[in-house]
Amino acid sequence: MADSSGARLSWMLVAASVLFVVLLLYVMFVGYLPAKQRVTELERELKAIYEREAELQTKLQQQDGKVKRLEQLERELVPVLKKP
Repeated sequence: MADSSGARLSWMLVAASVLFVVLLLYVMFVGYLPAKQRVTELERELKAIYEREAELQTKLQQQDGKVKRLEQLERELVPVLKKP
C-alpha cells in the first residue's frame, strides 16, 4: 500500500514539474520576447531622437553665429551712417 501512494506522489511531482516548465516557457516566450523587441524598438527611437537633437543643436549654433555676426556688422555700420 505504501508503494502505491509513493508512486502516486512521484507521478504528481513529475506532472507538477512538467506543468511548471510549460508555464515557465509560456512566460518566457509570450512575455519576455515581445518585451525585448519593444525595448529594441524604443532604443532605436531614442537613437533617432538623439540624432535629431544633435542636428537641432548644430542649427542653433549656426543661428547664434549668424546673429552675433549681424550684431557686429550693425555696430560697425552705425559710425559710418553717423558721418556727415
